[in-house]
Amino acid sequence: MPPSKSSFTYTLKPDQIIQLRELCLGRGFELKALDYGHFKGSKGKCSLSAYESGKVVIQGKEAREFIEFYFEPEILGEAQLGYEEIHHPEYFVDHFGVDEAGKGDFFGPLVIAGVAGTGDLVRGWIDAGLAESKRIADQRALDQAGDLEEELGAARYEVIAIGPKRYNELYRSFGNLNRLLAWGHAKVIQNLKIKNPAVNKALSDKFAHSSLIERELKKAEVEIDLDQQTKAERDPVVAAASILARAGFLKGLEKCSELCGVELPKGAGAPIPKAAAQVLDAGGQDLLRDVCKVHFKTFAEVTR
Repeated sequence: MPPSKSSFTYTLKPDQIIQLRELCLGRGFELKALDYGHFKGSKGKCSLSAYESGKVVIQGKEAREFIEFYFEPEILGEAQLGYEEIHHPEYFVDHFGVDEAGKGDFFGPLVIAGVAGTGDLVRGWIDAGLAESKRIADQRALDQAGDLEEELGAARYEVIAIGPKRYNELYRSFGNLNRLLAWGHAKVIQNLKIKNPAVNKALSDKFAHSSLIERELKKAEVEIDLDQQTKAERDPVVAAASILARAGFLKGLEKCSELCGVELPKGAGAPIPKAAAQVLDAGGQDLLRDVCKVHFKTFAEVTR
């Protein structure tokens, strides 16, 4: 992980954007026009961009000083930076964080990852600016995953990668994606609990009714205080798990591409049918089944 975070993102209301412009002018920032935004400004080793969406990005070696002494007290009205343990004490309690990648992708595996986090680990991740995997580029996710694996050691993380062939078998067995996901999340928690028996809390993104994972944990005789939240990736431990899951998915997608000789795209959008047709041309339905999730409607459309 990098030693210190130097880029910070906030979402402001329209009146706060106006206040920010006035603050920047008063502090001697040079302001310029910004495409699709209100303005951008710079002073010394601090720069910022205020977008029409309300998103504000503040970055540079002097960004932290500007935020702590001016932005937080005058714009936000509260101290946040460096006060995470006051605002979110739950982040720093030992717990498992679980997340998945690949469930919405036609090609490639489903990957579920879990991390056993501690207060010391979370403090380091916050200082380094660890972000949920959807907010960073592919190569960045791969690099951060390698750093996390080294930092955590084998006992503090678990990754279950379900390749397309096995995924299709499990999907037929479970009957729907949410039950399959619940089984996978529970399995990751079970494996982490075996390696970290003193940890008694787990947090997972809420993708369906809470009872699904709880039922699977009960089957596995795993006793743990499980919390399921929407946008659970705001928790740094879940964010770390999301990076491991994303990296596992990217590696699995690359293997699928090598298997069929076609560079397979992510997602389920416009490029997918063309790539699926190329796989069909290369090896027929059997090959396509080995690299995709067959319950997606794309499979039926390209094979009819």
